[in-house]
Amino acid sequence: MGAVIDSTCLFCRIGAGDVAPHQIFATQRVVAFLDIHPIREGHVLIIPRQHFAYFDSVPVEVAGEMLQVGQRLAPVLRRLYGVPRVAFLFAGADIPHAHAHVVPMVETTDITSTRYIVERPLTFQEAMRAPEGKLARVAARIKQAMEGNDV
Repeated sequence: MGAVIDSTCLFCRIGAGDVAPHQIFATQRVVAFLDIHPIREGHVLIIPRQHFAYFDSVPVEVAGEMLQVGQRLAPVLRRLYGVPRVAFLFAGADIPHAHAHVVPMVETTDITSTRYIVERPLTFQEAMRAPEGKLARVAARIKQAMEGNDV
């Protein structure tokens, strides 16, 4: 494939198999795995294996594959977490490697814009890192559900 990899990029190292995430799904071009700082349990990241700093630099066929994986995950996450909707967002702010977030939305404010926040100044903290054991259980549950096996 002649992949462009940035050895200093965490997501490139995950895509190359040098760092093992709690993987949910993978193809030749994309990898889906649990976010270690989840907004909600079941929060999945989808990355291209190649390095693209911005979502608009991801080739359409790779972006389309990322969207397809997200669409495949959404009904699984809705069912597993009993939520009415699942959010899908392309990002690249925290780690400059284009990626998509797939998040079971428990509350409508799970993903929001500061434009809707009235009280200022806001303070933020990094989301807590999920424990490894819990990530392993959640990953196994989602993978099993994606394979069509009852959970």
